[in-house]
Amino acid sequence: MVTLGFVVAQFNRSVTEEMAETARDAAAERDAEIAETLRVPGAYDSPLAADRLARREAIDAVVVIGAIVTGDTDHDRVIAQSAADGLTEVSLKRDTPVAFGVSGPGMSGAEARERVVKGAEAVDAAIDLVEEL
Repeated sequence: MVTLGFVVAQFNRSVTEEMAETARDAAAERDAEIAETLRVPGAYDSPLAADRLARREAIDAVVVIGAIVTGDTDHDRVIAQSAADGLTEVSLKRDTPVAFGVSGPGMSGAEARERVVKGAEAVDAAIDLVEEL
C-alpha cells in the first residue's frame, strides 16, 4: 500500500476542496492511504509543507493541490513558476515523489472549476511513480 501526504491550498477554496475530494476518491480506488493533509494559504506556500511531509519516513509520496487563476497582472505566472520550482526541489532533495496537482496559471475561475479532476490525476501520478521507483 502506498502512503500519501496531501498539501491543499486554501486560496480558491471552492475549487481546491473539490480537487481534494477527487484526490481522496482516487486514493481510495487505488488502495492508497492518506496519512496526513496539510492546508496552506496558497499554492506559493506549498513547497514548505510538501517538504515537511516528504521528510517523514512513513510517507511514500506527496500530492499538492491548488488552483491559480489569472488576475490583472502576471502574478499568477510568478506564483505558478515559484511553486513548481520549489516542489521540484523538494522532490529531488528528499528523493520522494511530489505530484503537482496545481491547475493554472492563465485560467479563469470557471476554467479552474472545470479542472477539478487534476486532484485525482496527481494522486495517480504519485502512486504510479512510487510503484515504478
